[in-house]
Order: sequence, then structure tokens, then C-alpha cells
Amino acid sequence: MRRLRPLLALAGLLLGLSGSVPARAAEPGLLVFAAASLTNVLEELGGAYTRETGQPVKFSFAASSALARQLEAGAAADVFLSADIEWMDYVQARGLIQRATRRDLLGNRLVLIAPAASTVSLEIAPGFPLAAALGTGRLATGDPDYVPVGRYARSALSSLGVWSEVADRLVRADNVRTALAFVSRGEAPLGIVYATDARVDPGVRVVGVFPADTHLPITYPVAVTHGAREGAARFVEFLRGSAAGETFRKSGFLTLP
Repeated sequence: MRRLRPLLALAGLLLGLSGSVPARAAEPGLLVFAAASLTNVLEELGGAYTRETGQPVKFSFAASSALARQLEAGAAADVFLSADIEWMDYVQARGLIQRATRRDLLGNRLVLIAPAASTVSLEIAPGFPLAAALGTGRLATGDPDYVPVGRYARSALSSLGVWSEVADRLVRADNVRTALAFVSRGEAPLGIVYATDARVDPGVRVVGVFPADTHLPITYPVAVTHGAREGAARFVEFLRGSAAGETFRKSGFLTLP
């Protein structure tokens, strides 16, 4: 028995430790579906929120269209942050968000980019020679049929009268960060992304900013999903707070009232 006592004590200790693991793993966390252009700033804010509240936050970043379709297919996210109003309208029409929690959170600007080493110079204006500047290359942006940045790009280029010249010369990326990467790696001579994306990649430079009146306002709405876990509404309010607003503005976003 004396020999068994240390073994029994050790077994009891291990049992106690193993019993504590499920309790810690069961702590409620949040899963946030967010547009790819928000990757850097939300990862920073997610850490700040966890330090403040103790609640962990995980993110799934992709094109707003892809995230909306995942919600429609039954994905169990707690918060949805879209890069345009249309995809938020899409999930709202299907009863996938709590309508009363929906808010327009952020704004952005649309920019034309080139690889950092490129010497191309263009003034964005009606009829500007975008097709000629591409040479034999293609224009990288989001797929205009699905991805918000591509929709904004199509609208802007149509307003400026040059869409028909480049419509069949697109690299139709699945999200804005993919479009950014094509230009950063030199695989496309020009691209259209958000101003905030251009800021985070030293491999690109901004050639010009599209006039705001050439496309719909770039708006990021946020909402708590239907069936979200406890804390989702608190996280949305955190994003709307003054501290988060300062972080968004430092990252180049426009904060909306």
C-alpha cells in the first residue's frame, strides 16, 4: 500500500489536470467573419478586445461574397463585417443577421496601384489611358461580379469611360488581398484596391486615387448574426468605440458616425 500511495496521488493529480482542460476549452469565444481588407487592423483590435474583456476572438477573412455565402450555408459565425452594403443586404434578406444590430462602421478610398519599382504615371480622369499603361499586362482587382472592390472598380472605370477598354483584361481575384499580391509580386502592372491595402504592402505604390463621385461610397457595415454567442453585441460596440476608432483611422480607414 505504501508503494501504491505515490502512484495513486500522481493519478489523482493527472485526473485533476485533465479535468481542467475541457473547462478552459469551453470558454466562449467569438468567430468574426470579416472582409479581407480588414485583416491587419482587426487582428490588432481583436487582441485589444481580448485583453479588455477576457473573451477570445477568432477571425475568418475572405471576400464579403464568400463569407455571405458561408453564412447562408449554415456557418456559425457570431459577427459579420462586410466591405459593401450589398452583401450585408444579402444576408439580412435571408434572416441571417440581427437587423437591430446592423451599423455602418467604416469607409475607405479606391486607389490605382503599381509595383513599387514601376515608373508608370497616370492622372485618373475621364478617358485616361489605362489600357495603354497596361501594355501587354492585365489589371488586377476583385472579380466585379462578386467581390466588393471589383464592383467599386467597375463603377469607377465606367464613370470615367474606360471600362470597356479593360473589361476583358482583368485578373479577377477572389478578394482584394489577392489582387494586391498580384501587383506586389509584379505579376500585374496595375491594380485597383483600397487605400488601406496599399498602405500595408511595401511592394506597391499608389499611382492615383479615384474620385469619390465615380463610385458608390465604400461602406463597411457590421452586424451580429442570428444565433450569435454571448458577447457578440459587446464586440460590435467595442468596434464602434473611441479607442477602436483611433486604431481604424491610424490604419487609413474612415470612421462613420
